[in-house]
Amino acid sequence: MQFKPYAQGLAVAISLAVLAGCSSTGGTQDGSMDGTSGTGATGSGSASSQGMESGQGTSGSEMSDRNAIPEERTIYFAFDRDTIRPEFESVLEAHARYLKNHPNTDVVLEGHADERGTREYNLGLGERRAQAVEQYLNVEGVSSSQVEIVSYGEERPAARGHDEESYAQNRRVVFSY
Repeated sequence: MQFKPYAQGLAVAISLAVLAGCSSTGGTQDGSMDGTSGTGATGSGSASSQGMESGQGTSGSEMSDRNAIPEERTIYFAFDRDTIRPEFESVLEAHARYLKNHPNTDVVLEGHADERGTREYNLGLGERRAQAVEQYLNVEGVSSSQVEIVSYGEERPAARGHDEESYAQNRRVVFSY
C-alpha cells in the first residue's frame, strides 16, 4: 500500500486551508474597513472608492444601495451587560429597515468587550452582545441568514486607555457590511 503520496498531498492541502483561514482582510481597530470611525459618518465616496480599490465595479444602483447603509454602525453596552440600551434602539431599527429592504445584503456583527475579565470571558461577552443585536434584528424581521456573528472580546479595542471612558468605548457591537 502506498499511503505516503496521499499523506503528503493531504498535509499540503491542510496547510493551505489553515493559511487561507488565517489570512486577514485588513481593517482598523474599530472594525471599519475604510479607515473611518465605526461610530460616525463615513467619508463621501468611501463606499464607492473601497469597491473600486478591490477591483469591484459598482453600478449606479449598487452605489445608491451602499449609500443607504445607516451611518451610525456602533452600539454600546453597559459594564458586564449584553442588554440593548434604549438609546440605541433607533440605530438598530435603521439597520433592520436597511437589511429588510436589501435581502441580498449580509452584515457581520462584531462583538467587543473592555479589557476587564479573562480573555475567555470577554470573548463570550462579546458574542452574547452580538447575539442580542441579532435577536433584535430578527424580531424586526431581518432574516437570520443575513447576519453573521464574530466576537473579538478585548482583542480589538477602540480606545487604548485604562479608564472608564476608554472602557465604555470598547464595550460595543459594530455593524460591518
